[in-house]
Amino acid sequence: MAALQWLTPRRRSATARSVLAGEASAEAARKSAQSAEETAPDTGAEAEFPVHGDERAAAFFDLDNTVMQGAAIFHFGRGLYKRKFFETRDLARFAWQQAWFRLAGFEDPEHMQDARDSALSIVKGHRVSELKSIGEEIYDEYMAERIWPGTRALAQAHLDAGQKVWLVTAAPVEIAQVIARRLGLTGALGTVAESIGGVYTGKLVGEPLHGPAKAEAVRALAAAEGLDLSRCAAYSDSHNDIPMLSLVGHPYAINPDSKLRKHARELEWRLRDYRTGRKAAKVGIPAAAGVGAVAGGTAAAIALHRRRR
Repeated sequence: MAALQWLTPRRRSATARSVLAGEASAEAARKSAQSAEETAPDTGAEAEFPVHGDERAAAFFDLDNTVMQGAAIFHFGRGLYKRKFFETRDLARFAWQQAWFRLAGFEDPEHMQDARDSALSIVKGHRVSELKSIGEEIYDEYMAERIWPGTRALAQAHLDAGQKVWLVTAAPVEIAQVIARRLGLTGALGTVAESIGGVYTGKLVGEPLHGPAKAEAVRALAAAEGLDLSRCAAYSDSHNDIPMLSLVGHPYAINPDSKLRKHARELEWRLRDYRTGRKAAKVGIPAAAGVGAVAGGTAAAIALHRRRR
């Protein structure tokens, strides 16, 4: 990332940071999926990803309160506290932020910023491999039981149709990848923390994958995978993800906050609310979403490579 050092926070526009975060997340997701494919048993040319029809469709799922109850970063913080990564006063802050998220039902920017800064300071100096291993344990301890069965079924329907399914979240990409793999999804786009020599520096690459940055990440991955976004589907609970939802031809509001619910109704997007078991509207997998997806990643890799040069 040497070529990016001249882009100080003051000189880097919010849009540029969103693009950088999106491209970095897309490349991380591509590398993870590619690695999984390379290490998977050879069961036939198309046994793992059969193409039944539409090869240019995929599904993108927000994580917090869409796929999983609560925020992944707070559950992660709880697990790190158990392993004595930080002190009791920090746990109290994590607990308060999680309580706010659960009660308010939406992401508060100040709380998310505080949680992010806390997480970065906590992991600084630790090895990436160590955090990945701990992430596996934390998923079993705090996250697995919080997966919404209804949203999980929607993701599985895409997979059964032969489509690739990606998580798109502001959570650290390493944790997002653990969750995606445990759910049998294709991969994950998440916030990319800078590391040198496999050790976290306490800084981010670009900005958190939140709001417009999510849309940029999906756009970059779609270009890399040769997807037609008008045939793709996206799912989220938050109005902050309207940019991402607006990119695709089949947007879905899942457990929506009040702003997203209003927006979805105005545009006649499909809704479903699993918090009460009440269906806000009948939801099905759109026929136009198609089946199948093509492995790739070249575009995102080239874009990031050019930036690094």
